[in-house]
Amino acid sequence: MKVVVLAGPESSGKSWLAAQLQMQFGGLMVGEYVRHFIDHHQRDTTLADIPAIARGQLAWEDAARAERPALLILDTHLLTNRLWSQTLFGDYPTWLDDELLARHYDLHLLLSPDDVEWTADGQRCQPELADRQAFFQHSLDWMQQHRQALVVIRGNWEERRAKAFAAVKQIL
Repeated sequence: MKVVVLAGPESSGKSWLAAQLQMQFGGLMVGEYVRHFIDHHQRDTTLADIPAIARGQLAWEDAARAERPALLILDTHLLTNRLWSQTLFGDYPTWLDDELLARHYDLHLLLSPDDVEWTADGQRCQPELADRQAFFQHSLDWMQQHRQALVVIRGNWEERRAKAFAAVKQIL
């Protein structure tokens, strides 16, 4: 089983690209639990919600891993929960680091916010490019610090798809 994670700031194409990868290569795709959480609770999240959100994301990921698909595509993982918690609340549950490092990910596709427009969807909150660039940089810093396999994805939508397809094809 190969595990590919899409990471990066909001509105950079993670969900779209995850669906594109699944259409091209098959496999199993796991969505973003926090969207489910917000839809269910119909309110903004708080720092106290982060453990439940992270555990929900892990439960979805673990259930998918248990199916042992040839390709597992994660629309996000705990790094996003960690960074959003830091961004919104100035803190995060430190156990997120241990859980992230305890799991094997074959490839992170880190999507840059550059070259694509931000799109509001009722849950997004970083319309300023500089904020999304900072989130991207924090993601990159963490991945490099922890020596995670990664490919940075930039460009227009077609360029993003082509680069992601090439990276995934290489690990399969």
